[in-house]
Amino acid sequence: MIEIQNLTKEYGKIKAVNDISFTVEKGEILGFLGPNGAGKSTTMNILTGYISSTSGTVKVAGYDILEDPVEVKKRIGYLPEQPPLYMDMTVNEYLNFCADLKSVPHKEWKSQKKDIMELVKISHVSHRLIKNLSKGYKQRVGLAQALIGTPDVLILDEPTVGLDPKQIIEIRKLIKALGKNHTIILSTHILPEVSAVCDRVVIINKGKIAAIDTPDNLSKMLSDFSRFTVTVAGPENKVKDILSHLYGVKYLETSGKLRDDEYSYIIEADKDVDVRKPMFNQLAQHGFPILELKSLNLSLEEIFIQLTTNEEKEAK
Repeated sequence: MIEIQNLTKEYGKIKAVNDISFTVEKGEILGFLGPNGAGKSTTMNILTGYISSTSGTVKVAGYDILEDPVEVKKRIGYLPEQPPLYMDMTVNEYLNFCADLKSVPHKEWKSQKKDIMELVKISHVSHRLIKNLSKGYKQRVGLAQALIGTPDVLILDEPTVGLDPKQIIEIRKLIKALGKNHTIILSTHILPEVSAVCDRVVIINKGKIAAIDTPDNLSKMLSDFSRFTVTVAGPENKVKDILSHLYGVKYLETSGKLRDDEYSYIIEADKDVDVRKPMFNQLAQHGFPILELKSLNLSLEEIFIQLTTNEEKEAK
């Protein structure tokens, strides 16, 4: 759906975006991550046709942003970090205005508006002035304008910034639902948000791509071992003896006692060895049930810090 090839944007001697390439498949939710000044906003502005690139190509649904800008813009809905709202308009007036800007036929817009307002749950505030809405509802109105014209692609820049926890959860659910019918690029600094809704991530740093993959694959790639915690009902010394003799286990420690003969253990094993099945079999043979098993692999925050920090060290 989206093809970016050798994209570069220069401001004088500074390369805000430096020869980046990646694709986004139809129906995919892609997390677009990077520290401040990494080139995220510049890339998204090029994608939406707001600014032009110095070199490279951007194609949406096969159309080149420079050769067919109108066709590309028809297929993109954009929600910037600060929603482009007119505060003295009502929600209805604003959405009608945006539909006119996007040249949506009036007959088509009548039914489309009802569906969009119900989807983002703003029908009951449609006659209120936008300036009188809460931050959460203003964000929903901004999302509604991005959905006008049923674009194939949604580009969302910090869609949950400034929202309370309840509103964040609601917007996350909405983004996940929108992913069924739209290709989505989500840029955010809230990394648990990416883990919750995104299929893949692109991490950009100093204008270059540092990594592209799923969070799970990045965690495996950057770790030298597999790490997890397991809670077992059984005598500590006997359980530790069983676990320490499993093939691939490199490190074992007791992390806590829950109650009599119930202990938690931290295990580190070779990343290419799956110790879960033999562990289950051995413990079951001795009558020691596993009460909980949880992965302790690198979180997206740790992946992000490791990749961006390593690149800075290499640059120095």
